[in-house]
Amino acid sequence: MMAEIEHPNQQGVCRMIGYCILVLCLVPQITWATVSYKQGDPVTLYVNKVGPYHNPQETYHYYTLPVCRPKEVHHKSLSLGEVLDGDRMAESLYEIKFRENTEKKLLCQLTLTEKEVDQLREAIEELYYFEFVLDDIPIWGFVGYMEESGFLPHSHKVGLWTHLDFNIEYNGNSVIFANVSVKDSKPVPLEEGGAGHGAVGTGGGLALSFSYSVHWFESPLNHARRAERLRDYSFFPKTLEIHWLSIINSLVLVVLLLGFVIIILMRVLKNDFARYNVEEEGGCDDLDQGDNGWKIIHTDVFRFPPYKSLLCAVLGVGAQFLTLATGIIVMALLGMFNVHRHGAINSAAIMLYALTSCVSGYCSCSFYTQIHGQRWVWNIILTSSLFSAPLFLTWSVVNSVHWWSGSTQALPASTVLLLLGAWVLVGFPLTVIGGIVGKNRAGNFQAPCRTRNIARQIPTQPWYKHTAVHMSIGGFLPFSAISVELYYIFATVWGREHYTLYGILLCVFAILLSVGACISVALTYFLLSGEDYRWWWRSVLSTGSTGLFIFVYSVFYYRNRSSMSGLVQSAEFFGYSLLTALVFSLMLGTVSFWASLVFIRYIYRSLKMD
Repeated sequence: MMAEIEHPNQQGVCRMIGYCILVLCLVPQITWATVSYKQGDPVTLYVNKVGPYHNPQETYHYYTLPVCRPKEVHHKSLSLGEVLDGDRMAESLYEIKFRENTEKKLLCQLTLTEKEVDQLREAIEELYYFEFVLDDIPIWGFVGYMEESGFLPHSHKVGLWTHLDFNIEYNGNSVIFANVSVKDSKPVPLEEGGAGHGAVGTGGGLALSFSYSVHWFESPLNHARRAERLRDYSFFPKTLEIHWLSIINSLVLVVLLLGFVIIILMRVLKNDFARYNVEEEGGCDDLDQGDNGWKIIHTDVFRFPPYKSLLCAVLGVGAQFLTLATGIIVMALLGMFNVHRHGAINSAAIMLYALTSCVSGYCSCSFYTQIHGQRWVWNIILTSSLFSAPLFLTWSVVNSVHWWSGSTQALPASTVLLLLGAWVLVGFPLTVIGGIVGKNRAGNFQAPCRTRNIARQIPTQPWYKHTAVHMSIGGFLPFSAISVELYYIFATVWGREHYTLYGILLCVFAILLSVGACISVALTYFLLSGEDYRWWWRSVLSTGSTGLFIFVYSVFYYRNRSSMSGLVQSAEFFGYSLLTALVFSLMLGTVSFWASLVFIRYIYRSLKMD
C-alpha cells in the first residue's frame, strides 16, 4: 500500500561504522538542552510516521500518504535509538512562528487520483493516526474520520481531515506542550465522485485544499517539568489507575511465599543435620547402608555435568543480562529516559549489551575452567553467539516482513552495518577479553566432597520429581510474582503507555530473583533427598522455564488484551516475545543455578564426614 521513501541515513555508511564506538559510549550522555526562541522565530514541525492505531509497531513514513509535501524532502538527523524506534522525521510545509497565531492558512492544494483516494480511504478505515514532532514533543492525531451506523440500512462514512488546529503552550522562551485538534473543522467525505467542504470532485479524482491554524497559550509549567504535561495528555487510553494497589498486593503475596519456603526448608535441614551427624558419631562407617537421603550421594553430587560448555555459556549470558537489566533500571531511576527522549532506552540497551559482553565472557570461561573444561576457545564463541545468533535470526525474519510491507520499522542498511560494527568491534572483542581474563583468574571448583570414579546408580524417582513437574513448579511461581507488573510492561512496550514507576519495577525485579533462588533451592533439596545427583541442568531448567510461561502470557495478551492484528504486527510481537522469553530463561536459570550451588556447598560442608 505504501510507496517507498528513500532514507537519509543511507549516506555515510563507512563514517557511521567508524564512529560506532564513539556513538555507543556517548549516546546516553547526550543532553537535551532547552531550546530558546524569540517571538517570531520559526519553530520547525517535523512529520514523522503514520500507522494503524492498534498496531504500534506497524508504522510508515508520513509522506507515503498522498498529502502535502515539499518538492525536496529534507530529513532530520536521527540518533540510533530513534531509527530503531521507527522514527523517520522530515521537515514539513507548516510554517509556525513562536507566539504568533495563524488562522486558516493554506498549506497546499492537491488533486488526488482515484487510486490515491482509495489509499487514503483504506488508511482511514484502518484507523491510521499520524505523529508529528515539534521541539521534541510528539503530536498525534487521526488521519480521518469513520462512522458506522445502522444495520438495515447500513451507513458507512469515511472522511479526511484537511484542516488542523495546532494548540501550542509556551513558558517564557521555550515550548512546553503541543497538540492538534479537529473539533472546529469538518471532514471531507472520501466517496467516489464525492465533494464536500474544501473539495471538488474531478472525474474520479478529488481536489483538496489543506489548511491549518496555530494558537499559542501561556503555560505555568517551566521547561524542566514539561514531561508532566505530556504524561497527562490522553490521546492514547490510560489504563494504569490501579497500578499501585496491584503491585503492593503482588509483593505481599510473594514475601509471604518466600517466608514460608525459607522457614520450612530451614526446619527440614535442621532435622537432617541432627540425624546425619548423630549417625556419624554413632560409628556408621558405611554411608551406603540404609536410606540416608541426600547424604548418601555426597561422592556424586559434585560430579561435573554433560554439555559443560553450553552450561557455562548459559550462565555467562545470563549474568550479562542480569547486569544489563540492572543497568537499565538504574538509568531509568536517574531520569535518563523520559517521554521527550526519542529512542533513548534503545540506545542505552544496545550500549549496555555491547559493554557487558565482557561479563558473559568472564563468567562463562571462568566457570568452564573450574569444571575442567578444555575447549575454552569454543566456549567463548558459543557464549558470544548464544543470544546474538537467535537475535539475528529473529531480526532477519521480522525486518524482512517490515521491508516487504514498506514499514519504517525496517532498518536501513546504514543502521544494520552500524549495529553489526558494534558487535564486531565492541561486543565480540570484549567477550574474548573477558573470557581470557576469566580463564587466567579461575581458581579451583571448591567442592567440599570428593567424587568417586564410578557413578552411583540413581533409584527410580516418583512422578512428582520428574523434570517436567519441577519445570512447571519452578516456572509458575516466579511468573506469578511478576504477572501483575508484566501486564504494565506489555502495555508500555506493545501499547501506548509511558512507564514511570521504575522504583516499583526495581522492587519487582529483586523479588523475582529472590523467588527464583528460593524455589530453585527447595526443588534442588527435594531432588537430592531422592538420591538424584543430576542437579546441574535441573536447577537451570526448573526456574528457567519461567520464560515459557512469559511466552504463553504474551499469546494471551495478544489475543485478549490487545487489538493488534496483521502480519507485520504479529511477526514483530511474537518474534521479540520469543527473545524476551529467552532472556528471562537465561537470567533466572543463572540465578537458580548459583543459588543451588551455594546451597549444596553449604549443606555438604556442614556434615561431619571423613
